[in-house]
Amino acid sequence: MAREGGMESTETLAGGRAKSRSLRPLRALWPFLRPYRGLAAAAVLSLALAAGFTMTMPMALRRVIDLGFDPEKARFIDQYFLAFLAVAGGLALATAARFYFVTRLGERVVADIRRAVYDHVVGLGPAYFERMRTGETLSRLTTDTTVIQSVVGSAASVALRNLLMLVAGLALLFYTSPGLTGMVLLIVPLVVAPIVLLGRRLRRLARLAQDRIALASGVAGESLGALRDVQAFTAEEAVRERFGAAVESAWDAARERIRVRSLLTAIVIFLVFSAVVLVMWRGARAVIDGEMTPGTLGQFILYAVLVAGAVGALSEVWGQMQQAAGATERLVELLEAEDPIPVPVPPLALPEPPRGEIRFEHVGFRYPLRPDASALEDLDLTVRPGETVALVGPSGAGKTTVFQLLERFYDPQKGRVLIDGVDLRQADPRAFRKRIALVPQEPAVFAASVAENIAFGAGVAEASRARIEEAARAAAAHDFIMRLPEGYDTLVGERGILLSGGQKQRLAIARAILRDAPILLLDEATSALDAESERAVQEAVARLSANRTTLVIAHRLATVQRADRIVVMEHGRIVAEGTHAGLVAQGGLYARLARLQFETAL
Repeated sequence: MAREGGMESTETLAGGRAKSRSLRPLRALWPFLRPYRGLAAAAVLSLALAAGFTMTMPMALRRVIDLGFDPEKARFIDQYFLAFLAVAGGLALATAARFYFVTRLGERVVADIRRAVYDHVVGLGPAYFERMRTGETLSRLTTDTTVIQSVVGSAASVALRNLLMLVAGLALLFYTSPGLTGMVLLIVPLVVAPIVLLGRRLRRLARLAQDRIALASGVAGESLGALRDVQAFTAEEAVRERFGAAVESAWDAARERIRVRSLLTAIVIFLVFSAVVLVMWRGARAVIDGEMTPGTLGQFILYAVLVAGAVGALSEVWGQMQQAAGATERLVELLEAEDPIPVPVPPLALPEPPRGEIRFEHVGFRYPLRPDASALEDLDLTVRPGETVALVGPSGAGKTTVFQLLERFYDPQKGRVLIDGVDLRQADPRAFRKRIALVPQEPAVFAASVAENIAFGAGVAEASRARIEEAARAAAAHDFIMRLPEGYDTLVGERGILLSGGQKQRLAIARAILRDAPILLLDEATSALDAESERAVQEAVARLSANRTTLVIAHRLATVQRADRIVVMEHGRIVAEGTHAGLVAQGGLYARLARLQFETAL
């Protein structure tokens, strides 16, 4: 946010962006409020009516005191109290309407914010999440939006209501007694000063507390996501200590925020009610001296109490608004986050019908967080349409990086990656990714039914049950699925916890088969299968690959002997290529790997 007039101090965020201490970040909520201007107007009208009814009560009180206790005018007292009752009824209805409209507005706006942030974040590539923890992103989607909801759905209306009461109350105070009002105005700067000074510190602390809560969420998400590994390595105590340290850090920040907010509340309330006592004393003297009637003093005191209450409420709401400004700032950071992989405008169309040709032209690549280590070095590779090519080599040779660049999760620093003759940097990522079916080494299985998991890549609405079952049969998954309690309708639990590793992999293969894409990427697709299932899946993959371009990553060389071509990689380079028999005859790295594997198997 821009800095204006030198009045707004800033700090630098982790991402390098300046952080404001004002409420200016709340302006970012306007695009989400704009579609509901009618709802907001109804809320403001209800709020104004409630404030108006409240401000009429002191006038009625004055009439009761000055006239109601006069024996000659006692007949009017019933009318005055009926008027009080009518005002109370109007106040009740207006307050209920305000609550309804404001709460509904808050819920709707926050729902839209959550959708907008998620819709944006889900489109960001893996390069972005190298620097941003998933747990922190989820914390912003939940904790920060809840803070905003409390402001839009409650605190903002309370602030506006009390602001209206403050302004109207001051005007009516001046109308009632200019002299006493002058005393009140002299005290106002003493009340405003701590709100401004301590409010700035409160804003910093609110932001710090939110950041530390997000950090704790990230730590929890990371450890719970790997809970089996944590328990397998008996590391429960270590992760407990790590999470406990993160929670205590968040608590320390929250405790300081609570301390400052409590101090602010105490100072403001003391100053406000001290002013009220001072004004009451001066008013009592004025009544004794005959300068005003008791009713006028009562009216003035009641207005003073309402103004004091409004100022006290504003001081508390100010802290909430500061916290919401910090939350909004964090959400805006997500909404403004740019994908390191830009989509060209306009994108270059891919040729139709798709051929499935893959080409790497002198590609050099280093991961953003490892700029000193070369993942690929002058890689030159062409995979012809319909060809099956296997990538083999030791860990760290660059095989998975080839897949990452082919999906355009990253862009190479040198050279080009092309599909059907089109540079991926010139095409829409969604367009060419639809031409690719991926079976990863660790497949993603969602907390849904078996059928929904298989249909994930093709779209649940587009895949019929017959097509889903056909894909499952081709992936040698149908038999184990039918043994599940509800067959294809069985819920598999979060991350497929109810399935074995091999069963997850067969679901992923069925998903790729159902996608029916011209390019098939297999990353150790049979690594978790037993020998019988592996043979069945290999036959299914062989049938599937017949008219498709297939790129296979395999550490088990027995699974790629039937590939049209085997490409051997080491240190990000291609060191040899050919058939299994030819590479064994040549000697070198592939022959050594084959000898180690097949001799060990024997």
